[in-house]
Amino acid sequence: MEKVESHSFIGQKKSFIDVLYITNREQMPLEIKQLFSQKGVSYRVLAVNKFSEARDSLDLIGTVVIDMKGGKSSPQLVQIIESLDSKHIGVILLADLTKLPVDSPSLLQSTTGLSISEIPEVISLDELWVKLSTNLKNQKKNSGQAAKPAVSPKPVQASYKNKLAEQIDTARMLIENLAEQLRLAGLVQKDFLPTKLPQTDKVRWATLFLPAEWVSGDIYDVVRVDEEHIGFYLADVVGHGMPAALLTIFLKQALVMRQTIENNYRVFPPDEVVKNLNIRMAAQKLSGYQFATCCYCLLNIKTLELTYARAGHPYPILIRDGRALEQLEIRGSLLGVFDQAEFPQRTIKLKPGDKLLLYSDGADSLIGGFSDRVGFRFTKEFQEIKHLPIAEMLEVFNSHIQNQGIDQVEIDDITMVGLEILK
Repeated sequence: MEKVESHSFIGQKKSFIDVLYITNREQMPLEIKQLFSQKGVSYRVLAVNKFSEARDSLDLIGTVVIDMKGGKSSPQLVQIIESLDSKHIGVILLADLTKLPVDSPSLLQSTTGLSISEIPEVISLDELWVKLSTNLKNQKKNSGQAAKPAVSPKPVQASYKNKLAEQIDTARMLIENLAEQLRLAGLVQKDFLPTKLPQTDKVRWATLFLPAEWVSGDIYDVVRVDEEHIGFYLADVVGHGMPAALLTIFLKQALVMRQTIENNYRVFPPDEVVKNLNIRMAAQKLSGYQFATCCYCLLNIKTLELTYARAGHPYPILIRDGRALEQLEIRGSLLGVFDQAEFPQRTIKLKPGDKLLLYSDGADSLIGGFSDRVGFRFTKEFQEIKHLPIAEMLEVFNSHIQNQGIDQVEIDDITMVGLEILK
């Protein structure tokens, strides 16, 4: 069995590593070591407590296997996944990690390309290799390297050419049918979005919804709760595509803004809305590490008081005349991580001319980013358009996205919900 390396990651040769095997066990299983050798992939075994030293070299890693004993009680696991997610590195978890009980306010603008595969304790090496090679193919494609195939290519005999052609035609029809099904699924998902925004004489609303694929991992809503309140939210499921889209429908149905009993009703405050949503999501015991972020806000259109709570989502942005752009910071961990999590709320008083923007992390490049040296910094482009009315601002964002020509594999779902208090 391979002994876990306890020496520093720093100073090692700066060459691409196919697999980084992170563990808190004493040894790496011999059969996995033999698999790596047989397939000709390069690998490093690294102790969990040494991961921080590898952060600067994540661009040189193809995929990561995490084998943690006692991981259920380790917030460190979430921190590691958070770092790998920021580099779009696929992760395979070997341990039985059904819960990650953490309250991490730093889980904000990430989860853009996270690919987590849970491996049960009993699995064939072939299955493990397929998952590994899939992650490697995606990572090496983005870095321009040649990927190792999951199955070694074999020469096609002439006698099988006709059969191969038939199989190709069948595969093409299946792909076309799948594309059509995804297109229709995308239309159904859009039916769950609001068709009309609750515009008032004091408040103007605008939204932007741009899925990376036919379907999206983002969902939002803007609802007139009663005569005085409008509730609105934006939720973002980890990853995108069909699995994430299915979960957005659950979130839409599980997020409850008010309770009606006979002739009376009660408007739920944001902290209660998010807490109840987290409980419902955690109770589903979803497979595949399906997490989500959310920011829910409740606006009193008479007093202009805005109360909000968040669950791992990017902070709302307050745009106020004559002042710098402001993030409305508040704690709140991811949805579906820990069913006993608490989600505090804050209230601010909006003024005429104020604008508020919620966005999913796919819009990070348009809004701004965080660095250890200067903290969060808004982009120059955002600073230049902050004076525009909210609808025009989102139109500029849309035009920028359509014209910047980003490769499809590099983009994520982008959703924005904005409001403006009229003067």
